[in-house]
Amino acid sequence: MAKIVVIGGTGLIGSKVVAKLTEHGHEAVAASPNTGVNTLTGEGLAEVLVDPDTVVDVSNSPSFAPDDVMEFFTTSTRNLLAAETAAGVTKHVALTIVGTDRPQNIAYFAAKAAQEELIRGSGIDYTLVHATQFFEFVGSIADISTEGDTVTLPGALIQPIAAEDVATAVARAAVSEAQGDVEIAGPEAFGMDEFARRALEFRGDPRMVVRDDSAPYYGAQIEERTLIPVEGAQIFETTLEQWLPLNPPRG
Repeated sequence: MAKIVVIGGTGLIGSKVVAKLTEHGHEAVAASPNTGVNTLTGEGLAEVLVDPDTVVDVSNSPSFAPDDVMEFFTTSTRNLLAAETAAGVTKHVALTIVGTDRPQNIAYFAAKAAQEELIRGSGIDYTLVHATQFFEFVGSIADISTEGDTVTLPGALIQPIAAEDVATAVARAAVSEAQGDVEIAGPEAFGMDEFARRALEFRGDPRMVVRDDSAPYYGAQIEERTLIPVEGAQIFETTLEQWLPLNPPRG
């Protein structure tokens, strides 16, 4: 069985990845600032990377401001890859986003694309798991798009996926041969406005969702198909209707 260090291993996806790997008999080590490992400063990296077969990076920037998010993903990835090289790590798995290779002007996507290029050029075998938007973020997408009692979102297509399924895909990648770039998605594609509308209606949220294709997504304009996978993606089965009853809104 493998020893796998999971960077971001105490977060939404990372904790699920650690649990899945442990359940299947692997030694999964959760690494995060909470456990004394900080990829941005390099603190704790040498200590945690002791004879791992694989490093999984599902960490995320604490700030989504354009300069902050670029700094986080480039600096932390450089630090991590350098530590992996010194430790003799043979495989790197990172969670990233569907759409980073398509024309768009989303600062977060640009930072993830920069991270991907660093990994591709590292000389370490890698799998980049490109995921579509998570069901778990439907509430925050609606909130940042709300003015008064109206949620305004574009009709650009989205094919969201459950965090549980993302974690399954990442855990599988961690124990498989390196695959380069792969895409994963949920089973249904629909407009972003419909995504929010269905979730809010189910939850009894009185806000009205309005479609406006000029409305921004995280501050940027997106094309109709920027956020959905290409042919050949791994499609998981959990639907929005299955996910909603099990995931009430937070607080």
